[in-house]
Amino acid sequence: MRIVVIGHGMVGSRFAADIVRADPSAQVTVLGQENHQPYNRVMLSSLVAGKTDAGSLALETESSDRLRVLRGVRAVGIDRARREVTDARGELHTYDRLVLATGSAPRIPDVAGLRAADGLAGGISALKDLDDARRILETAGRAERALVLGAGVLGLEVATGLAARGLRVTLVHHRDRLMERQLDPDASEIARTSLERLGIDVVTGVTAARATLEKGRVASVELSDGSSHPAQLMVLCAGTVPHVALASEAGLECDRGIVVGHDLATTLDPAVSAIGDCAQPPEGASGLVAQGWEHARRLVESWTPRSADAPVAPAAATDSLRGRELVRVKAVGFALVAMGRIDRPEPEAHAPRSVRLSDPSGGRYTEVVVQEDRLIAATVIGDDEAAASLSAAFTRRTPVPRDPVHLLARPLASQSAAPVRRPQEMDDADVICQCNGVTKGTICGAIRSGCATPAAVSKATRAGTGCGTCRSQLKELIATDDGQVPAILDPSAAAEHQPA
Repeated sequence: MRIVVIGHGMVGSRFAADIVRADPSAQVTVLGQENHQPYNRVMLSSLVAGKTDAGSLALETESSDRLRVLRGVRAVGIDRARREVTDARGELHTYDRLVLATGSAPRIPDVAGLRAADGLAGGISALKDLDDARRILETAGRAERALVLGAGVLGLEVATGLAARGLRVTLVHHRDRLMERQLDPDASEIARTSLERLGIDVVTGVTAARATLEKGRVASVELSDGSSHPAQLMVLCAGTVPHVALASEAGLECDRGIVVGHDLATTLDPAVSAIGDCAQPPEGASGLVAQGWEHARRLVESWTPRSADAPVAPAAATDSLRGRELVRVKAVGFALVAMGRIDRPEPEAHAPRSVRLSDPSGGRYTEVVVQEDRLIAATVIGDDEAAASLSAAFTRRTPVPRDPVHLLARPLASQSAAPVRRPQEMDDADVICQCNGVTKGTICGAIRSGCATPAAVSKATRAGTGCGTCRSQLKELIATDDGQVPAILDPSAAAEHQPA
């Protein structure tokens, strides 16, 4: 079976590696626009913040004589009638099945002065790929002030990372509150205060109106309220747009993304599938890499002989991806975790119960929502211990007290059914890496087989290759296997003892 994959990012490379391993008849060609091996885009903000280095972002790749990867080669056309893909060099690639893993592009707002003849003006960049991160770091090294446009998760991570590098940062958001998809006004105000304590100027309810350039580089940014802010670096964190141009030009149905069914096949051509950020499946798109990896897994299982006769199970309507969403801000000096969505309950369902703890002076905020005996949503700011405990209850769907106040009152913490457990105390079936669904048993099996470092365990199991917050647990399991007693060296490590 001749398979062509367009896109060699985190999702396209995962699918290509898995289909080659699962199907000995598969002959796979991958067209990757970037001239890099696959890398962890989730950690790009950590690279900007100086918390990691570029080398540690590289993902493992599959080596096979049935897998041909063309890096730095862009697909420019799809002929569905001939089942051919044309690349930018003019080479034709014939397929039996085509997989679109084209991902998404940064949204570039319509602001005067942002664009130059060959892209964005000097000192202005989005943060979507490794080249973007390198440009930002190069500019940050000689800048004194930076302006970050957009206060979603990425905007907060970039702003805190640049502030940690010593830059004076202005964070601008067009809505009246930060992370409006996850935070209510009270939580947003506490987040704002926490950021201001880090030296970040936060401006909400306005947007950028004009970038003023000097010698081709940004020097200041004028906002819609008429104020002007000096900046030698401007980072655009205004969201993303799915890459659908190739699919649209090929006559495939596109809406916000490439429209696919539960089987991930496009609606107009069963020989073409779409996965990851570019896809628009019936259950909706979360924008999280875990969903793209789930797409890759489902597609491989549906195409391989052992599961060809089994239907692909659609996502359960009562447990939608949006309802299970857990967002963790990987910020320097700022802790924030938001999980789940609060939707209107079905008429026959019991109304959820919620309770909140707000401590503006201490920079802490916690809200929990319980329906029957499950935690269905929570927001935690400035409290690593509560974030770890609640994340465990949310991702594992373990029973919790029906009275949500028990989840907040520390003297009653023993009543909670989801205390934070060290990895050594977990069962083999417990999932440690939520991004990849890797259990403790799988990790320990890799350690017993000779994996003596977190990198080796990640290579063998893929644990820790997503958001990275389970890496401390890998270290603990390795140390325990060696007969050592691991120690948590700093308070921030407590937040890492939770599912990724």
